[in-house]
Amino acid sequence: MKAYLVLDLSVNDFGGFKKYIAEIPAFIEKHSGKYIVQGVQPTTIEGDWNPERMVIIEFPAREKAEAFLNDHDIQALFKVRHNTTTSKLVLVDGCT
Repeated sequence: MKAYLVLDLSVNDFGGFKKYIAEIPAFIEKHSGKYIVQGVQPTTIEGDWNPERMVIIEFPAREKAEAFLNDHDIQALFKVRHNTTTSKLVLVDGCT
């Protein structure tokens, strides 16, 4: 079953965030992921959720997404995102 990482983020330091933008695609590819939505500004239809930017990454299985999240080599890059953005990240399973 496919799994998706859904990231809601506001960039606070674009200069510092450029490193993340440049390097994260190689890690996504390494774990068989692909962008479904890449940093676009969403349109709020209902409710009070008002994300600035959205990213959705599809993985062929939850285990691949978890391996991506736990990859030792990516942890420093995640810190870059944590230090340069305000973000929320969820992992969800797709439909069968």
